[in-house]
Amino acid sequence: MITKKVLIAGTFDILHPGHIFLINEAAKLGEVYIIVATDINREKFSGKLPIIPEEQRLEVVKSLKNVKQAKLGRKDNEILLTVSGINPDIILLGPDQKFDGNILKKALKRKGLGHIEVRRLNRSYDKYGLNSSSLIKKKIIEVNYKGEKKKRMEIKYPTNYGEV
Repeated sequence: MITKKVLIAGTFDILHPGHIFLINEAAKLGEVYIIVATDINREKFSGKLPIIPEEQRLEVVKSLKNVKQAKLGRKDNEILLTVSGINPDIILLGPDQKFDGNILKKALKRKGLGHIEVRRLNRSYDKYGLNSSSLIKKKIIEVNYKGEKKKRMEIKYPTNYGEV
């Protein structure tokens, strides 16, 4: 039996059980390949930099047991070039990803990649309530700034990890 390639993508900032659930569900369909969003693309599409720098997020994702391969997305965000390089059988979208699966299917077909099945995981993992990075960030602010005026925190990532 030939094992299918299953592609998932995301920021994977502040890894939590919802991420693990998505990866484990993808593993039920085949070997899991992950594209981790670059810092620049995360900022471009959400208006915010991730908390954890891209190389660190990639290292964490690569270490997870059901991950066959993980790599950073392209800085130019050419999604279809990334997909064609992996040539998955299935693209699995997470339940909270704001990506239209039908638009993706049409784009894949136009690029000769119509054989790739696009699915969406319709259920999320919410055993603990903190099932998204944004909810975890809100909880951190709530716990650390309770009773204080919420202040915007500026995070400056080092460009050379020898500098701090």
